[in-house]
Amino acid sequence: MAHPGKITKTNAARLLDRAHISYELIPYTVDENNLAATHVAEELGEDIKQVFKTLVLCSTAGEHFVCVVPGDAEVDLKKAAKAAGAKKADLIPVKELLPLTGYIRGGCSPVGMKKPFPVFFHNSVMNFSYVYVSAGIRGLQLRISPSDLVGFVNGKTVDIVISNSENDV
Repeated sequence: MAHPGKITKTNAARLLDRAHISYELIPYTVDENNLAATHVAEELGEDIKQVFKTLVLCSTAGEHFVCVVPGDAEVDLKKAAKAAGAKKADLIPVKELLPLTGYIRGGCSPVGMKKPFPVFFHNSVMNFSYVYVSAGIRGLQLRISPSDLVGFVNGKTVDIVISNSENDV
């Protein structure tokens, strides 16, 4: 960083600026050996349930879509496929992420992908006054109102995570 307080704007941040959507860019220390959302939440000092990870899936028909889920949750492929109107879906291979979205693993944002894909947020996103998602690069998160975020990417909120008794509300 050039000097304290100076954070480089990402494409995602510029798109939100253009739409007059309020957000904060929050830097954190990247651990190249641990790109997990749990590490990001620890670095931010935030609840892991408020730090969302962005996953890109592909249906058996070859349609891509995006799932944004709490950092400690696992996407349920059956529920995700159903939400996207597909028979089956799977996570895309990491090597396809950059050419498809313009983002790398650990820095994939639901905002500003190369093409607009359908975006499905786990419905718990609306339980918070703000959530975190990647700002589009490793080491930088967007702190944003979930309703602003879901609205901006034209997302839908659905149950798309594997249930376990701990996560059941």
